Amino acid sequence: MRIALLQILQILLTVAVAPLLTGLVRTVKSRLNGRQGPSPLQPYRDIARLLKKEVAMAANASWLYRASPYLIFTAIWLAAVIIPTFTMGMLLAPTADLIALVAMLGSARFLLALAGMDIGTSFGGIGSSREMMIAALAEPAMLMVTFTMALIVHTTSLPDIAMYFLSNPVSIRISIVLGLISLLLVAIAENARIPVDNPATHLELTMVHEAMVLEYSGRHLAMIEGAAMVKLALYISLIACLFVPWGIALDNGDNEAIVWGILSYLAKLACGGILLAVFETSIAKMRVFRLAEFLGGAMLLSLLGVILLYLAQVL
Repeated sequence: MRIALLQILQILLTVAVAPLLTGLVRTVKSRLNGRQGPSPLQPYRDIARLLKKEVAMAANASWLYRASPYLIFTAIWLAAVIIPTFTMGMLLAPTADLIALVAMLGSARFLLALAGMDIGTSFGGIGSSREMMIAALAEPAMLMVTFTMALIVHTTSLPDIAMYFLSNPVSIRISIVLGLISLLLVAIAENARIPVDNPATHLELTMVHEAMVLEYSGRHLAMIEGAAMVKLALYISLIACLFVPWGIALDNGDNEAIVWGILSYLAKLACGGILLAVFETSIAKMRVFRLAEFLGGAMLLSLLGVILLYLAQVL
């Protein structure tokens, strides 16, 4: 019963803090640019406003266009809640696998690309094609990071990987550093952040994610925006689970450890959001044609990490 309650707490906590994380990033970026900026709570108001609005939809929109926002949000939310955040031994722990996580994120991306092309607008088609180009390089890089962790821990289970690093003294390895850098680059691309994409612009020559959702409105747009916020929290949680697992409670029966785990998880999200804002402020948006070089570098780093680790184990 306690495990189920903790799992419900994680499910609610994940969706509750995701808008706050996005708001924190926007506020920090505004302050770094010398502007007051919106409140960190503004994303909550935006979601509530969109939920109250009436849905405007193209006449030729199919059932897929209507259902995709709900399916995308569900897939990303489910992928986020299987990641160990503040305690081990969750109810969904047996399903917390890195390969399954990549598959759920790929399914959400596939649905979003189909929805972008469904009503036949030029912007939707451009955004979907660019999204698939990014996915063709980002997914293999993320799988290589998965293989790196699997070679070290001999499993792709997220709780087992976090437990291994918590219970064993692990020295700094070049392969782990390369995997971390690769995952950071993939996270930036997957969340449509600068320099890959700018979530605050609607310039048709550069936008990727926004091009696919231009025709959405009302509650459908609220689901899409909410899914993007949860996805950002997901990647920060994943990086924290794989590379900075310290603070996660090992005993579900220890209330003090649970509270400390929640506080440490919130601190990790805040640090990740601040670092992302600083990074985006200090770098410029790159051209679309250079995205292949950016993600190709992530793929190369993750591949080098796997090769170096394999050679170290064999020799």
